[in-house]
Amino acid sequence: MTARLFRFNAYLFAALTALLCVSCETLRKKEASTIRFHLEVNEDASRRSSPVPVYRANPMNLNVQNSPFLSEAHVVKASVVDAMGAFQIMIQFDRRGTWILEQYTTANKGKHIAIFSQFGQARWLAAPEITKRIADGVLVFTPDATREESERIVLGLNNVAKVAQKGNL
Repeated sequence: MTARLFRFNAYLFAALTALLCVSCETLRKKEASTIRFHLEVNEDASRRSSPVPVYRANPMNLNVQNSPFLSEAHVVKASVVDAMGAFQIMIQFDRRGTWILEQYTTANKGKHIAIFSQFGQARWLAAPEITKRIADGVLVFTPDATREESERIVLGLNNVAKVAQKGNL
């Protein structure tokens, strides 16, 4: 009797392990990207913020919070969009991400949002200034990246979003 119980638990364990590995393998086979949104803050003595260089050609040093207020976990969809002869990345956030973005953009007009991404390489992509409240959950920015890099970032974000929406992440 105990041998059957042990065998059942071993089968259950193997099934759960296989399910978790399928989720991990899905992201390994496809490209995965991260994106983190950090708020610009004033310098202080605490270790909760640090200066970061944004824009490679003409670096702008911003002091930002170390912990992001939004990440790829809140992304529903990302896309590369054309805008006046150039391109931009458009991020659509989920309901919670929309609420957080609205709160931060309402309370921090005039500050910057430093955007960091890992997409095969790690880089600060942009630092758009908050000029108005963003209530629709859509953030559009011009990245410090080539179009190919931007498309790789978007592809990876959409892959992560699909896995997260299925509840496998």
